[in-house]
Amino acid sequence: MSVKSIHAEYQSFYFCTFTCTNWINLFAITDAYSEVYNWFELMDKKKNYITGFVIMPNHVHFIIYLNEEKKLNTIIGNGKRFMSYEIVDRLKKQNEIKMLSLLAESVTQSDRQRGKLHQPFKHSFDARQILNREMMLQKLNYMHHNPVTKKWNLANDYLNYLHSSAKFYEEGINTFSWLKNFYDVLDGKFD
Repeated sequence: MSVKSIHAEYQSFYFCTFTCTNWINLFAITDAYSEVYNWFELMDKKKNYITGFVIMPNHVHFIIYLNEEKKLNTIIGNGKRFMSYEIVDRLKKQNEIKMLSLLAESVTQSDRQRGKLHQPFKHSFDARQILNREMMLQKLNYMHHNPVTKKWNLANDYLNYLHSSAKFYEEGINTFSWLKNFYDVLDGKFD
């Protein structure tokens, strides 16, 4: 469901997706994957745990355990804002004038009046509460296979795609200090 405002339940898991404006491959063009990781690390410090993810060239899927009494749309809005500044800065450094112009054209009139200059991400995002273990495993499987399905050919095997939690769940290899196993979160290991 696309949302502008969601009244998320505190201490619940959510499968979330947000997308770059016009499905532009902004993460790839600006190599801004690290900005998503920085945001995930910030979420971990606030005890909003990331329990699965994949960062595609033009969108991000992730599962978050919402442990903070804050609206999900506020958390994701702040994250997108945090990443937007860096993406725009990188585009400027790369002299991507056409891309910057396209992102400027995507700013709504009301946002422009408030001083916004670029729109790297779509306004809305998708969020679904994960209601049971079966749904959790289905969403993890969907995310982890995303880089090698349909039009994407980002790796020869989904386990080899770098910007994903697949190796963590399939092989127990965790290269991200902020990534948590959903079983451990359920057991209260990080409280």
